[in-house]
Amino acid sequence: MMPPRRTYVYGVLAAIWLVLIGWQTAEYMRQKEFHRANRIKDAKNMSSTFGIVMRSLQRGGGVVLAERLNSALNDLVDQGGLRSVLLLNATNGLVAEAGTRVEPNLRDRLVKEEIAGGVYWDDATETVTLMNLVDLGTNIVIPANELFSTNRFSQRGGTNVPSGESNTPPTIPNVTSRPPDNDGTNLAAAGDGTNSIRGTNATGRGRRGGNRLRLTPEMIQNKGVHNFIIAMPTSEMLETRRRDFWLRAVIGVLATISVVGSAMSLRNLDKSAELQIRLVRASELNSHLKEMNLAAAGLAHETRNPLNIVRGLAQMISKRDDASPEVRDKSREIVEETDRVTAQLNEFINYSRPREVRPAATNVSSVVAEVARALGYDLEEKKIAFQNQVDSLIVEADEQLLRQALFNLVLNAIQAVPSAGDIQVRAGREGNSEGFVEVVDNGPGVSPDNRGEIFKPYFTTHQKGTGLGLAVVQQIVLAHGWEIEYLPNQPAGAIFRIRHLKLNSRV
Repeated sequence: MMPPRRTYVYGVLAAIWLVLIGWQTAEYMRQKEFHRANRIKDAKNMSSTFGIVMRSLQRGGGVVLAERLNSALNDLVDQGGLRSVLLLNATNGLVAEAGTRVEPNLRDRLVKEEIAGGVYWDDATETVTLMNLVDLGTNIVIPANELFSTNRFSQRGGTNVPSGESNTPPTIPNVTSRPPDNDGTNLAAAGDGTNSIRGTNATGRGRRGGNRLRLTPEMIQNKGVHNFIIAMPTSEMLETRRRDFWLRAVIGVLATISVVGSAMSLRNLDKSAELQIRLVRASELNSHLKEMNLAAAGLAHETRNPLNIVRGLAQMISKRDDASPEVRDKSREIVEETDRVTAQLNEFINYSRPREVRPAATNVSSVVAEVARALGYDLEEKKIAFQNQVDSLIVEADEQLLRQALFNLVLNAIQAVPSAGDIQVRAGREGNSEGFVEVVDNGPGVSPDNRGEIFKPYFTTHQKGTGLGLAVVQQIVLAHGWEIEYLPNQPAGAIFRIRHLKLNSRV
């Protein structure tokens, strides 16, 4: 179960992370809307500029020459950085267009107000399309060839001047405007009550006449400007948004790493505190165990003296002439039991004794020969063939501890092999600076289930074993910095190998 303090700190870190991520998300959305609003503002400014251009191009009655309008639209697209500009009539038909073509489907949706606010953002093409940003009024866009007639009239007495004769060109007609009709279209007012534009002579004298351009309802519907659509690029805005997104994403990732790192640091800190507490407790327990170990070793040592007395008395009783056979048998059993208990006490004292290694140049072959002499009686009793196959190998080791380790390994092999068995002690080099020693027998070996337990104290498979022999060997090996391992011998038996013995530099 997680401690309450840790839960509280984790909760605070999670809250800080959520606030930071939420803040960055909100700021990103705010910047997104800010950039969009700025782009719409730029579009409105551009539309206002276009409205001024339209008014400057107007003639009387709101008539605009198509040629001049197209030139102005192209200049607006080229110099204003627009994608396209469209002027639509009342039936959604094109009156004038400049720049990239706008899809008719999008144009219809904008006119029918199917797109909210009349603004369509297309991030795929990096374009924003807007409709009717400013009121341009209703203007009639007419080509110049429809505004003027090719016939010319005499300026004298109203007679016709033959074609080809010299005459002053007609001026641009003055168009008298009147209030808009019911459809909102500004028309030129003619003197006879019809919608027309009249021309005057060059001098202002002579009879009124000239050519007349009539604005029919069909012309007003087809040539009148009712809707204004503008398309602007958004690539710069999108690039700014992308940079802002990645910047805030990096901030979010760094915040996540910081929060996770803080949580892990807190966890490691708690684990370190727990580990320190455990180390203190383990140190106290280790000190207590050392004290108990010394006390137990002292008790074992003191117990051997009474056992020796009991053993001596039992031997004296068994040798008395007046002792009955039953008493002699009981006395011999007492001697055997005291010997067994004494051996166990000796092993326990040996196991509990601290291992202080004093390495020196040690001849392994000489140590093996001494072990064979010490165990000669046991080898002869079971008629075991013992082979010392160690050549001249000198290692850095505590000679007394190495002798004890090999003594326990050979004794363990003697207890394992049957009568007339074989035991070999071999040694060799591992590389240029290390060597190994191994004891090989042809006994039953160790079953796979027990191979992980054989070096533990008091584990034994022999009836007369104490279970401390291999544990003492492992103590000695670890004290030297070596390794010991068990390997099965083929076809039968066991191999106990001590590795990483440091060779003496004189070798």
